[in-house]
Amino acid sequence: MPNNEELDFDRLLDEAEAETDAELASRISSLTRMTDAEIKELFPEKADKKKLVELMSIVKSSADMNEKKSKLIGNIGKFADTVITVLKKLV
Repeated sequence: MPNNEELDFDRLLDEAEAETDAELASRISSLTRMTDAEIKELFPEKADKKKLVELMSIVKSSADMNEKKSKLIGNIGKFADTVITVLKKLV
């Protein structure tokens, strides 16, 4: 059975994760046309938000179109859910 210190630590970690997740959503929304609420709704998990940021960094990079395509094709399995989620929002 966990002691009080362990419970306090777990609570602190949960609170920090929630704050970090909210901040990440806010930063993403500042770079897109989506609101914080939309980001949180579409990408409820922190890992999903991180994939979205990674995908956005490829798209927004100064690389030429062929290099961007190559990076996306090389990571299609990783980004497929993210792309589908974003496109569902648009259509």
